[in-house]
Amino acid sequence: MLLRLALAVSLVLAAMSPATAATPWWEPVARPAVDSQINVTGEPFKGTDGQGRVRGFVDAHNHLMTNEGFGGKLICGKPFSEQGIADALKDCSEHHPAGLGAIFEAIVTGDLDGHDPVGWPTFKDWPSYTTVSHQQNYYAWLERAWRGGQRVLVQDLTSNATLCVIHPFKDKPCDEMQSVRLQAQRTYELQAFVDKQFGGAGKGWFRIVTSAEQARDVIAQGKLAVVLGIETSELFGCRTFLDIPLCNKGDIDRGLDEMYALGVRSAFLCHKFDNALCGVRFDSGTQGGVINAGQFLRTGQWWQTEQCKGPQQDNPIGTVGPNALIPASAVAPAYDPAKRCNVRGLTSLGEYAVQGMMRRHMMIEVDHMSVKAAGRTLELAAQAKFPGIISSHSWMDAQWTEKVYQLGGFIAGYENSPEGYVSQAAAAEPLRRKYGVGIGFGSDYNGVGSHPAPQTGVTYPFRSYPDGPLVDRQRTGERVWDINVDGGAHIGLLPDWVEKVRQLGGDQLVNDMLGGAESYLRTWSGTQRWTP
Repeated sequence: MLLRLALAVSLVLAAMSPATAATPWWEPVARPAVDSQINVTGEPFKGTDGQGRVRGFVDAHNHLMTNEGFGGKLICGKPFSEQGIADALKDCSEHHPAGLGAIFEAIVTGDLDGHDPVGWPTFKDWPSYTTVSHQQNYYAWLERAWRGGQRVLVQDLTSNATLCVIHPFKDKPCDEMQSVRLQAQRTYELQAFVDKQFGGAGKGWFRIVTSAEQARDVIAQGKLAVVLGIETSELFGCRTFLDIPLCNKGDIDRGLDEMYALGVRSAFLCHKFDNALCGVRFDSGTQGGVINAGQFLRTGQWWQTEQCKGPQQDNPIGTVGPNALIPASAVAPAYDPAKRCNVRGLTSLGEYAVQGMMRRHMMIEVDHMSVKAAGRTLELAAQAKFPGIISSHSWMDAQWTEKVYQLGGFIAGYENSPEGYVSQAAAAEPLRRKYGVGIGFGSDYNGVGSHPAPQTGVTYPFRSYPDGPLVDRQRTGERVWDINVDGGAHIGLLPDWVEKVRQLGGDQLVNDMLGGAESYLRTWSGTQRWTP
């Protein structure tokens, strides 16, 4: 009997592949034969401390699936492909042969010289820290960020109908909510793609969660908790034209119910353009002028300003110059620099949407809201003792910070220059100590935003946090990325960015960042427990 048992055990062991028998939990058992390297070695941390607290970095604002937004041709390349990396990381056909078809990138960056459109395996010109039209969220790069200590990712489903309409290349509809649905579907497909590499459903490191309890369990296992959010300009079709709302309360209720069923747990009520729910916090500079032109094109009205009623202010508006988007007869108003606030705040439909999100225990993003809209949203939350307020990437006036913390909300700074992030974090440090909270960052990759320029002084390899995995330069195909040379070219360089933040801000700031996961989950838990 013992002989037969021993023989059976030996046969089972022999049937197991050497990779399966020896592979540690954080390594896949079936990664594609040709793929990006990770270049982080060592076991990611997992578990909780003696008080049941999780730890980890929080990227509170990212856009994994923007390649499906804006008509499907604005962001070139995909975060994953069943056909492999060569299919995922390729440029749009319109950019061939010399990148001159990247019209949007040329307008936004001012780079009219084009680029080498070849992605895999050479990546001569992209992704880069200046690109706004190439994939920066390839799944293996995100895996590097996870192994380097990230434990929460807010995946904001996003699009912009106006940008879609004016962009000359598209293969998908411009309706923002159609795009949101497709991006949610692709995010679930990415989860299945990663699961397959790790041996089956539920085994991968990329875990979409719909409650704080699920997220806490995922993080305790050392994996990445992915939260679905929405950042669009016309949530549920709630745009205006000539100040007439093109949605109603029924649209809002149906939209919130549908999005909740999809797994969405946070949302922006407005973004870039004034809509039927709220006014926006302006953009500045050249980009602000272009967006104001888009505002006129989409809504029939320019941004309008007034004297601010309190210390908080909106951003100064960029100048609208000659613009092919608008008729020559349409002249933008001259803005009084002393009048810095949007006249438009939270509308009655906006208040209805805020209350609807509260009832559904969804977190409310106040970034991009005008001072007037954000102030009213914070008033409603305070009256209801509702904690679920999020500022995810430095688009809220910092003078609201204590109010958000008093409510039990969560704040993340924009992941731009390490110096800027450290400066913002230092200014808010006394409040973090007072309220016992951590801090996150919002990377905004593939969000048509800016990213850190090349740094100096990061020495490879380095530990990603005290006693963490060892991080070396990241290699994909023939290209090696180094933050000292390449800046924040893609999501995989987040551990490198954190190391530079540590050099400038010290270990205490990194500890505050590692406390971000616990703080974010406390805000979410409070939102779930809230009762009217």
